[in-house]
Amino acid sequence: MDVETLLEKSKPFLEYVVEWYNTLPVLPVAEVVQGQPEKVAVVSVDVINGFCYEGPLASPRVANLVGPIVALFEKCHAAGVRHFAVTQDAHPEDSVEFESYPPHCIRGTSESETVEAFQSLPFWNLFAVIPKQSINSAIGTTFDAWLDERPGVDTFLAVGDCTDLCTYQLAMHLKLRGNAANKKVRVIVPADCVDTYDLPVPVARDIGATPHDGDLLHRIFLYSMRLNGIEVVAKIE
Repeated sequence: MDVETLLEKSKPFLEYVVEWYNTLPVLPVAEVVQGQPEKVAVVSVDVINGFCYEGPLASPRVANLVGPIVALFEKCHAAGVRHFAVTQDAHPEDSVEFESYPPHCIRGTSESETVEAFQSLPFWNLFAVIPKQSINSAIGTTFDAWLDERPGVDTFLAVGDCTDLCTYQLAMHLKLRGNAANKKVRVIVPADCVDTYDLPVPVARDIGATPHDGDLLHRIFLYSMRLNGIEVVAKIE
């Protein structure tokens, strides 16, 4: 199938996805908490210096998430939520992931550190910091143990980067973990608190990298979350 045929065939679907994304609802934090903040957890993935401010994988699109996520943390804390976690890359120097991506967020470097805006929160002591060595927050980490220690939590807010990589893996893990246990779990992804990087085709070709359309992949992967029972909203206020 050539590109013109594919574009023509896919146009109705893409129009549907764009309309869906542009009309996402705003969700009040009170509707998230529903008077039971002890049942709610907020999990952020990879909002660290190496994806926001420095290093080969830093992206201004990701850096722009810091403010909205901090605001979300503050809203949830004010509503009584006390379960917070950040999962984040902390790679060994010889990480096999570097066969797919440039060396980044090496353990012990400033790239692997949580952004200062998070660490400056007056309730930062409530956050569990969970290092990871892949785009999955649970494989080879203590994340599932953290979840097991909170069996009463059934509502999760998943935020961070990148929409089609670590955030997708996080949200899907939370949802599928519940499905596998036949446990009803609500997973909410506010679109203003997730994003992915953009690498246009001409630039990618010049540097010998793989192109990555940030706007398209952001929307398609949010839509895939929706298909799997994850609640995607514009924002939580």
